[in-house]
Amino acid sequence: MKWDVISSEYIYKHSPYVQLRKDVCRQPNGKIVPAYYVAELPLSVIIFPVVDNKVMMIQQYRHPVEDVLWEFPGGFTEVNESPEKAALRELEEETGYKFISVTSLGKVAANPGILNNYTHIYIANGNYKKTKQQQDENEDILVKFFSFDELNEMIKQNGIVQSLHLNACFLSLIHLEKLKFG
Repeated sequence: MKWDVISSEYIYKHSPYVQLRKDVCRQPNGKIVPAYYVAELPLSVIIFPVVDNKVMMIQQYRHPVEDVLWEFPGGFTEVNESPEKAALRELEEETGYKFISVTSLGKVAANPGILNNYTHIYIANGNYKKTKQQQDENEDILVKFFSFDELNEMIKQNGIVQSLHLNACFLSLIHLEKLKFG
């Protein structure tokens, strides 16, 4: 089932965020695929933080969809940075909460038909220290806490529209045995 890559050509590079390449591939049956486009992105992370039995979420403007969305903290890994270290870093930068550790719930692929990266999902629950947000130049992040009942209601009302964050939410609620149906 796996294809052989005959050649690759980079069409666009904007490191470290996105690179676009065109692959020429051979399928196992010998058929040549003359142009398969792949967007290369770094690994990313999403963290589901629980603070004093409340779920921490962030709200920020997302220009590609021109909307303000509820999400969980997260972002891309840096060069030679493990996903776990990136999760702890992103959580502290975006929220001002520094956790000692996170628990991995695995990884998901947003759109493996065109994107080459995985998103690693973590839960932060336990010891933390409140510090100061260290937002990037273009970030304007609001931090808010929700009860598990409020979060379940938010899911039912389509209040989390970013698919990777909804996946992280479901995996975390299942892991914590807090997902409610009906």
